[in-house]
Amino acid sequence: MNQHTHYIEEAWTRAPVTPPERQRALIERIRALLKRERAVLIAHYYVAAELQELAEQTGGCVADSLEMARFGRDSPARTLMVIGVRFMGETAKILSPDKRVLMPDLEATCSLDLSCPPDAFGAWRDAHPDRTAVVYANTCAAVKARADWVVTSSVGLDIVAYLRARGEKILWAPDQHLGRYIQQKTGADMLLWKGACIVHDEFKGIELGLLRAEHPRAKVLVHPESPASVAEQADVVGSTTQLIRAAQTLDAREIIVATDIGVLHKMRALAPDKHFIAAPTAGQSATCKSCAHCPWMAMNGLSNLAAALENGAPEIQIDAEIAARAHRSLKRMLDFAAARGKNVRASGDLARDQALFENTGAA
Repeated sequence: MNQHTHYIEEAWTRAPVTPPERQRALIERIRALLKRERAVLIAHYYVAAELQELAEQTGGCVADSLEMARFGRDSPARTLMVIGVRFMGETAKILSPDKRVLMPDLEATCSLDLSCPPDAFGAWRDAHPDRTAVVYANTCAAVKARADWVVTSSVGLDIVAYLRARGEKILWAPDQHLGRYIQQKTGADMLLWKGACIVHDEFKGIELGLLRAEHPRAKVLVHPESPASVAEQADVVGSTTQLIRAAQTLDAREIIVATDIGVLHKMRALAPDKHFIAAPTAGQSATCKSCAHCPWMAMNGLSNLAAALENGAPEIQIDAEIAARAHRSLKRMLDFAAARGKNVRASGDLARDQALFENTGAA
């Protein structure tokens, strides 16, 4: 049994369901509340399609976690409504301490965050003082506060390559699959925490191979949080935004996608002439073949979004000392990305995005 089974089951019971006949009224209410509260929506690619569309239609942002952080920091809005999971809301608050940061449900967490409690990570860090601590963004503020660097999947490989070139040895947490992928690509000396995303960890290499045999001309896009048996079959391995760009630019009519199915909404919108196939997460006897959706992302809905704006709660609160220390490791990442011109949002401009994949081949 998955160690997070209790949390997963609880998350699904909290996932709001809005009847279609109520959606229009809720959307109009949210639009009015955004104006009243001078708020902006910052949504992740994995949340429901109607939330992504509402964020974009109201001047907000739909992006991966790195761009969500930057957008919130740079937005003139005084209230940031983060539609995603808790570590994203915490990151927004760390980078914008003077802004009010709300979320539809503060219990929307992440299996990677759960797998890396601050005390255990702190003890591990203390046991390896000679190593540079690099943590994935999918961690709580207290873990980020003990790290030297925070990374996302958009910039993690580049940052580790940079640190390796400086002769630094890496202490990596918490996603072991992403860490292994970066280690293989950079040759860095890395000790890996044994965490995994419950969504990406479920992709099956054998099942993917069978699906590829059914669709021999399809290209395969894989998020690096996936197991090695899946990533090694990919045409492109990359962050959520990098996969969206690849979906637009790759010369293929069929594309198999191994990441959260929430991203298919954006892919289909930007490449409507292509057929997207969700990669399998289960075998022949399973009741669900492609079940790749985060239960905590599903906890975001129109109803609890409207309630949070109406009530001004739940609000992200972080201890000031922890936030200050976490800000240092986050700022290193943002400064690094800015210095290298890392744009992490899919622009929709094929010519512009194509250049990002000139040197991308099979994983």
